[in-house]
Amino acid sequence: MSGDDGVKGSRDRRTHGRGTPANPGNRFECLSLERDPFDDDDPGVATEFLRDTIRSIITYNDSPDVGFDASINPNRGCEHGCVYCYARPSHEYLGFSAGLDFETRILVREDAPDMLRKELSRPKWTPQPIAMSGVTDPYQPGERRLGLTRECLGVLAEYHNPVVVITKSDLVARDGDILGSMADWDGVTVYLSVTTLDRDLAGRLEPRAATPSRRLAAIESLAEANVPVGVLVAPVIPGLTDHELPRILEATARAGARFAGYVTLRLPHGVSALFEDWMERCFPDRRSRVMGRLRSLRSGNVNDPRFGSRMRGEGAWADEIRNLFQLGCRRAGIGDSRPMLSTTSFRVPSRQARLFD
Repeated sequence: MSGDDGVKGSRDRRTHGRGTPANPGNRFECLSLERDPFDDDDPGVATEFLRDTIRSIITYNDSPDVGFDASINPNRGCEHGCVYCYARPSHEYLGFSAGLDFETRILVREDAPDMLRKELSRPKWTPQPIAMSGVTDPYQPGERRLGLTRECLGVLAEYHNPVVVITKSDLVARDGDILGSMADWDGVTVYLSVTTLDRDLAGRLEPRAATPSRRLAAIESLAEANVPVGVLVAPVIPGLTDHELPRILEATARAGARFAGYVTLRLPHGVSALFEDWMERCFPDRRSRVMGRLRSLRSGNVNDPRFGSRMRGEGAWADEIRNLFQLGCRRAGIGDSRPMLSTTSFRVPSRQARLFD
């Protein structure tokens, strides 16, 4: 792994366009590598794509908060670089840092479509909705070249296994043909994640994700293709973006979103230090207010892992955000629950049929 023991770091040419300039130490590692600050030959921080050799593609969770039990992730790590991402600590299990490593060292499952086909063909597979994805974005920039998400969608369509897609990228509209065909048998819902409509703020929070206007355009494109599409306002950051809830719901409903959800910011493990450093660099005048409200949501902490509380928080500010969301939904004419997905047409295609497809 590579990194510094601390989090502070000024943005420079090496980290332009990244969510954080910091690469804090891995909580599971005793050793770390530090860059020589006087090394003029430093090549910068170009994204590295590394082969992921894990032998299973479908993962499971037991959380009642997320609405699905199974998910697939063609990639681990995410180039979008969202500074607040709760998935950052997962990179530490791979020997990397939750900081810059998370957004620059992307593990790619090149055989993900074949692995998915094998797992869906097994007699023990119980047809159920699969999320793409529960951790990192399935439509991050590398997907334009790799095409693994599109191939996995093709496999799910072939087997008539339903899917829930969650993304911050307008690239999802590219796959409107597959998603539209899956909608014919109640096999798909898509959530576009929208944190803010402020392009400048989005560029700081989520430097390599699609701009807000492009996400709205993707909602419109999918709606025109008859794909059930909604908005996930995530994360809601109290004191920074919470006031935008009604505007986001109104704008996405006009674009064609049929349903909506929200998640309040949580900062597990080292994400807290990364986010606080980001606040200090980008909005020092709001840092105390934002962190204070986050702690008021979770009994003085910035994260609460308990089911039922971790996604929304508790107390007066949690109630305020919930009420604002519900009011925004009513005014926008948008529902707060997604359509039901169907597994009744699931099938395992014969090898001969696949050869002729």
